[in-house]
Amino acid sequence: MKKNIEEVIEHVQKSTEVSEENKPLILEKLKEWKEEDDAIAEVSVRFENWWIEMEPIFAELGWI
Repeated sequence: MKKNIEEVIEHVQKSTEVSEENKPLILEKLKEWKEEDDAIAEVSVRFENWWIEMEPIFAELGWI
């Protein structure tokens, strides 16, 4: 689990898709999750909630 989160951290650091403004916030949370045993469950729930909010927008744009 910690290895997977470390890979995500590296990806976010190198990403051109994530704004420089958001990177520190995302990285801080990922580093917190890396130390928690239930991190994967929390990440999964957060992404699921994000998708529920964003899906109608992506649909409206014709991206899904």
